[in-house]
Amino acid sequence: MSVSIPVLRDITEANTLLANELRAVFRGRNILVLDLIASPGAGKTTLLERTIGRLNGELRLCVIEGDPTTSIDAERVAAAGAPAVQINTGSGCHLEARMVQAALSQLDVAGADVIIIENVGNLMCPTGWDLGEDAKVVVASLPEGDDKPLKYPMAFSAAQAVVINKIDLEPYVSAKAERLRRNALTINPDLAVFEVSCLTGQGLDGWLDWLRAKLLAKRRTGTG
Repeated sequence: MSVSIPVLRDITEANTLLANELRAVFRGRNILVLDLIASPGAGKTTLLERTIGRLNGELRLCVIEGDPTTSIDAERVAAAGAPAVQINTGSGCHLEARMVQAALSQLDVAGADVIIIENVGNLMCPTGWDLGEDAKVVVASLPEGDDKPLKYPMAFSAAQAVVINKIDLEPYVSAKAERLRRNALTINPDLAVFEVSCLTGQGLDGWLDWLRAKLLAKRRTGTG
């Protein structure tokens, strides 16, 4: 125990230093960077597909995909119209700044407006790792339960926005979007909360307007 704690601290401190270097690079290029975190199956990739499709021709999006194995999600994102690089973490439960740095060497970000990092499906491990992003965004699907913010408060505390997905299923599940919203705001009153259905497109306008506003703020002030 006396050895593992300093080692872990050294690793996280090195990660933070590299994340700050990446953040400076992104700031210099006026690129908005979002770290998308969620449980598996919440709909992160579908949200990306819908976002890319709606913003095609308006903004240039690039995506870094994190998964233990396969390139399925990167292929879906590329088919939707955005350049994508897949990171496979094996047994790793989160992305780190060094992985993002390596992915950037394979991704053409020239002229990019937004980079979205889809983290490994997990609401715990990715929370404490800085990737150089401007904001973390939690995707919470309604069928998972409206108590998710209470069970995983660190994820919601670290986020600037929450996308409540699959609201079209509300008539068929016991969870309620309003309760999920209320629980999220109890944990973090400053959250922007969007209730959407990536299947039907309901509610996506608010999410897209927030993304545009974050990009505009970064271009004006250098911070997202």
